[in-house]
Amino acid sequence: MTDKPLHWKRWLMLAVAAMGVAITFSLGLWQLGRAHEKTALQDARTQQSGKEALDGRSLRSGPEEVAQRSELIHRRMVVTGRWLPTHTVYLDNRQMNAKPGFFVLTPLQIDGTGEVLVVQRGWAQRSFTDRAALPPVQTPDELVQVKGHLAPWPSRLYDFGGTESGPIRQNLDLTAYRQETGLKVLEVTLLQSGGPSEGLLREWPVVASGVEKHHGYAFQWFGLSGLIALLYVWFQIVQPRRPKRPA
Repeated sequence: MTDKPLHWKRWLMLAVAAMGVAITFSLGLWQLGRAHEKTALQDARTQQSGKEALDGRSLRSGPEEVAQRSELIHRRMVVTGRWLPTHTVYLDNRQMNAKPGFFVLTPLQIDGTGEVLVVQRGWAQRSFTDRAALPPVQTPDELVQVKGHLAPWPSRLYDFGGTESGPIRQNLDLTAYRQETGLKVLEVTLLQSGGPSEGLLREWPVVASGVEKHHGYAFQWFGLSGLIALLYVWFQIVQPRRPKRPA
């Protein structure tokens, strides 16, 4: 009768140990996958950036060009057009150099085609005393030439749902923005490059930054997985079979 509880206890310990090993090992694989994704993305960006810069007039809004535009992501571009400043959006809770602020986005009507491309113009620090205050950003009225890299639509941060309005927003939904502005906005953006100007910084984070961190986390998870297995073998298999010393 006394062996039965011990029998079930051993099975329970085995199940707990196996679950711990599986979870920690899978987390290690996930961290390696994240590192691989960042490395591959940076390699693709480097390859695209090395190609000749394209004229913004090559971007067309037809649905048949969607696949073509996706292949041009991270490609250097020079776009000439006019700003549409009334539709500028300030994406909140964005950081640059570990400081909180806004990513400033303004649509640009491309000269010669009339297509509208949203430009991620740069980062501006927010006011710590008035959260509704907009940073001083200069937007020229005349024809401008903007250099940068073609980029996907801005990624979403966590939000609580609902339709956002006003210049300061957490996220910018493409469909809602098109309906709000009445503009046929392209589904890609231009990540503007260059030094500080117009009240904006453009020290965009490197995509592959943090790869070493992911490798370090993976090593820790794999080490923990191995430790769990080792402890199980020692306490559940080796120790019970060791001859007990006489008292």
